[in-house]
Amino acid sequence: MRAFPALFLVAALLVACNDTAAPTPSTPAASASAAAPATEPATSEEPPASEEPSSPIETATPPVDEPSASASTGPGAAAACSGSDKNRDFFRAAASALSWTVYCAVLPAGWFVDTGQYRQAGGGWVEIAYRGPGGARLELHEGAFCAEGDGCVPPGTELGDAPFGDRTGTLVALDDGGFALVVDRGEKISWLAIGTGMDEAAFRKIAAALAPVGG
Repeated sequence: MRAFPALFLVAALLVACNDTAAPTPSTPAASASAAAPATEPATSEEPPASEEPSSPIETATPPVDEPSASASTGPGAAAACSGSDKNRDFFRAAASALSWTVYCAVLPAGWFVDTGQYRQAGGGWVEIAYRGPGGARLELHEGAFCAEGDGCVPPGTELGDAPFGDRTGTLVALDDGGFALVVDRGEKISWLAIGTGMDEAAFRKIAAALAPVGG
């Protein structure tokens, strides 16, 4: 009769041990985290070997707010270009990099270089803007800057032929009151000058004085 309580005690202890040893199931969050794939594929920091490096896209722009001056007496094809020596260096570099003739402005005192840049890819282009007295502004767009058949000339009325440096272009009286002169309009390589804040005589004089830098 004394053996029964002992057996009952042993059985109770075995049940308690089984309850504490039962494994704890993993949480759904932990399982999902372990199984979730990366949200973005890894990317290489280097381009594929089949891709060749492209040619330089743009140069440093010429300095802004440089006073325009009379033609420089220094050496080089850009000696006639108005502005500082750094401005002339910009035109020398562009002319050396591009296969067509680059033109620069030869302006009276009171004009400043505003912005400018050039690009070699896709045939290359040069764009530079000057600002002058009384809010006058001159923009030069040269090379493969336009893929449109109209030559990217602002809307206006054609006035006939006029000199663009040593070339001949079409003069346009713009609807906004300015003037434009375009050479080889619609061709892959063309030249466009746009002037605002000046009369026709002043624009014609500036366009005729455009100087070839090289080609």
